[in-house]
Amino acid sequence: MNRTDSSAALVLMVIHGTDGDVLPFVRIGRALRARGHDVTLLSHEYYRSVVAAAGIGFVPIDTISEYEYHLADAADQADATEIGAFREHYHRTGLLTQLRFECQELLRRHRPGRTVLVGAPLSAHSALIAAEATGAPLVCLAQTPFQLAALPRVAWLYGEVLADRIDDARAEVGLGPVTDWSAWMRSADRYVGLWPPWFDQAGPSAPAGTELTGFVLADADADTGADTGSYSGRPDVLPPDIAELLAGPVAPLLVTGGTGRLLHRDFYRVAVEAIRIVDRPGLLVVRHRDLVPEPLPSGVCWFPRLPFRTVAPRVAAMVHHGGIGTLGRALVSGVPQVILASGLDRPDNAQRAARCPATGWLPEERWTPDEVARMIRTVLAARASTAPSARPSPGGVERVADVVESALWRAEGPLPRQNATRRSPSSPPGDGELGDAAVDPVMSPGQLVDRDRRGQGR
Repeated sequence: MNRTDSSAALVLMVIHGTDGDVLPFVRIGRALRARGHDVTLLSHEYYRSVVAAAGIGFVPIDTISEYEYHLADAADQADATEIGAFREHYHRTGLLTQLRFECQELLRRHRPGRTVLVGAPLSAHSALIAAEATGAPLVCLAQTPFQLAALPRVAWLYGEVLADRIDDARAEVGLGPVTDWSAWMRSADRYVGLWPPWFDQAGPSAPAGTELTGFVLADADADTGADTGSYSGRPDVLPPDIAELLAGPVAPLLVTGGTGRLLHRDFYRVAVEAIRIVDRPGLLVVRHRDLVPEPLPSGVCWFPRLPFRTVAPRVAAMVHHGGIGTLGRALVSGVPQVILASGLDRPDNAQRAARCPATGWLPEERWTPDEVARMIRTVLAARASTAPSARPSPGGVERVADVVESALWRAEGPLPRQNATRRSPSSPPGDGELGDAAVDPVMSPGQLVDRDRRGQGR
């Protein structure tokens, strides 16, 4: 529904991560813009062109080099066991500076009574701060059940390791320290789960009040330029070399670990060797060239990106890491899948998906080329079928847009949140209000770093 100027909202969205995290937000932002709302997305510079193609506003929170460094550093810390390494990662990659920049941008753009904030439950710290400071409603979009289940543990981690630095960011906008981290990180006004009811019922259910919409796949719209494989061309038109591979006498296997680097070190090596054992051609989709095993077996071709929406239905099976976007694409395409799940939400995603036909998964302790090859043969022999309930409803994105719209239609004002307090009138800045010192001038992340180095910030 298109809105008049008087009823149009300003939707400020914040999202971090890789394709599976960012691109669904782009789709949702595009749907909100089509309804006449003013939409701006704060995310990584890497996604500028995709956001521009969707016709929504964009605020980069980093540079390409900073983004790549963050991905690499996060992967290097994947096996760290000391919680202090978490703090060091945040400092080393400038994420705390980025948090303060995001807060400044959200507060600067806020329009009283017309603003809705949208973020993800585990990373929306700037949106939580802005919601508390302005009274604007906040809608959190969880892309996997794990993101909601992990909130108490993640809240404890932030409270133990980064409380002082996050409280510094809060102080800059007139807020006092967080007193209950668990309550603060669960203080959004609405929670939406971007998965279908059957997926929710296949494991621990989402908390009461979570609104489920079905999978929101990034590559469902051919004209957005968005695709779970980061393909930059038209998803419905394949280059001749890819079309030739797919038209061969034996359908290939598709292997991907997503668009990030946070993978078990043996993932690609084991998957590629399993392809050699089953003696099928393979499409290896890896954005980062240095992750590609060398040498590749005969018949296995590397691509930095492919249009999964078009390619997935034409492969024999997919072998992947269990990211929700890739998993959802395989289910919707009706293609057999073997999930090599390790870390984060992936084992939980895999166990839920394994209830579908021709879907198998292996925990990392069972990753051997022979065992993966056996599972590939098993799912190929099974009757693959598209799970009807896995299909993203045509109205799924629109239902998310409905929730975002409905969040606005309450009176906006400072909210008495149970977890933190605003500073007293005697405390800086601006007598406890949002004074110019908090948000003006607006500094880029690089400028904030420079200010810190000069000793003018904490």
